[in-house]
Parts: sequence; structure tokens; C-alpha cells
Amino acid sequence: MPQISLHDLVAKAHSGEFLISFPTDTVPALSVRPDRADLIFAAKQRQLDKPLILMAATIAELWAYVAGSPAERQLWQQVADRYLPGALTLVLPASDRVPPTMNPKQPTTIGVRVPNHPIAIAILTQTGPLATTSANRSGQPALQTMAEIAVAFPQVFTLLPSAASTLAASASTASPSGVPSTVIRWTGNGWEILRQGAVCLKDEELKES
Repeated sequence: MPQISLHDLVAKAHSGEFLISFPTDTVPALSVRPDRADLIFAAKQRQLDKPLILMAATIAELWAYVAGSPAERQLWQQVADRYLPGALTLVLPASDRVPPTMNPKQPTTIGVRVPNHPIAIAILTQTGPLATTSANRSGQPALQTMAEIAVAFPQVFTLLPSAASTLAASASTASPSGVPSTVIRWTGNGWEILRQGAVCLKDEELKES
């Protein structure tokens, strides 16, 4: 697994020709430019009915990728204000800006998330929104370390340890949980919990948001 500087990692992401990996507040992410999401499906041997997550440094960058009424957007913003940055993925109606390769079997929705991790934020601030998923072969447990990812995905680019250490030291944050994000979907009338993950939610909490 090639280890490179932050500048070069961002350049690789911008090119759309390479996969990159970086730590998040949950499990390490495997990422690529959204319009090249097909590279993730191929690398992971992932079925096309399992969509990817669009991840960004701020929620404001993600709103252009979703479509909803002003009233719905206000409700979504309330949940984002309460839980993001953090280990929560919101599955929302997709706008026409979302590349179909992000969710080939159901392109009308898109999962969005803002991670609470200094390295992820530093990268995403420079790359813009990226297609992401956990770094593992489909059906296998999420890999937890860069060493494990190097073995499974030798062609994926990651940060040099020195660059990662510098970025991690620039902000105080809890260690990655090792647990995938919680996933909730907007039904048109409210929220549905699709997966309980790092953020433990109850329906009552979502109704209060």
C-alpha cells in the first residue's frame, strides 16, 4: 500500500483514478471520487445493491446532493446539528448531482455523513465529498488498521505515518470506535433506523430532533 503525503493523497483522489484510505471516527474508509465509485465496487467485490456513503468535511457540502422540501431540509438540518460530525449516516432523497454509480440499484437515495476525525476532515476539506465505504472485502469484517488494509488492498494509497501523526495531533478526538456508523433513512414522514451502529438511537430520540 503506497504511503504518500497529504498533498499527493489529495491529488490521487482528485484524479479519480485511484482509491485512497484514511481513518474515521468509526472504521477506516475506502474512498474515491464519487463519479468513479465503480472502482470501490470492483476492489471490494461488492454487490451493486449495497450503496456507498457520500462523506464530506461539512454537512453544508452535502446538501446539494439531496433533494427535499424546505420543511424536510429544516428537519434534516436539525438532526445534522445534533449528531454531526459523528457516526451517523443519513439516507436521504438524492438530487441529480449524485452519480448513479454511488447507488446503482436505487439511485433515488444517497447516504451522507460527516466524520468526527481530524485526519478524515483534513483530507475531505481538500478533496470535497468522496464516495466511501469500510475497507474490507464484501461480506468480511471491516478492517481496523492501515496494516490490515495494506495486505488486503496493496494498491490503495494512504497517508505517510508522519503526516497522519501530525494531523491527529492537531486536534483532540476520541479513538475510532471500530464500529460502523448508525444508519437512518428519511421515509417522507419520519426517520427509520436501518442499522444501529456507533451512535445508539431510539425512535423517540429522532422524533425529538
